[in-house]
Amino acid sequence: MTQTEPQPDITPDQHLALRHAAIRLAREFDGTFGIETIEHALQTSYEHLAQNATVTTHLPLLAERFARRRLHALAKLDGSSHDVRPAVLFLCVHNAGRSQMALGFFAHYAGDCAIAWSGGSEPADQVNPTAVAVMAERGIDITAEHPKPWTDEILRAADVVITMGCGDTCPVYPGKRYEDWQLDDPAGRDIADVRRIRDQIERRVLQLLDQLAVPAGG
Repeated sequence: MTQTEPQPDITPDQHLALRHAAIRLAREFDGTFGIETIEHALQTSYEHLAQNATVTTHLPLLAERFARRRLHALAKLDGSSHDVRPAVLFLCVHNAGRSQMALGFFAHYAGDCAIAWSGGSEPADQVNPTAVAVMAERGIDITAEHPKPWTDEILRAADVVITMGCGDTCPVYPGKRYEDWQLDDPAGRDIADVRRIRDQIERRVLQLLDQLAVPAGG
């Protein structure tokens, strides 16, 4: 980071990587957010991800990606962004299977016509490898994603919140559009079951895009 001392659990290399990340984000959001807001988003993103990480080598890069999404959401909330594309948030418990597959399909079909985020109430340490494999069968690569928690600004910036099995642990804001997709958890299931869940998610994503009047490309 640019104006804070390294924390004990952050190595010098990670601290340097976070400093460079803050500089990149400051350039990207120049005129929208000050360095204090950017550093706070980056630091808290790192802390969120570090809570469940078993391997910390790539945490600064993942924190930068997470912070970027949060800052875009914050810009939408405070009116500094003129992006009017519909935004959808996919939530499940571990953000490792269902919500990641839904995010993958949504990004694949919606392209630049809509925005999608994902999160979990109890994020896992990695995306379900079987979910990665069955999505790859459809030509969709979700290996760049990482389980992460939902955050207040992303939740409030979403136009639609899709919940999948998180029940009362999923946050609820009055007046926001919610849909609960009843889908089996792919965790611990064989690849045939996960393919079935994948196909159910794909159909629901296409229905959602139709409801949002977003053309399905891909």
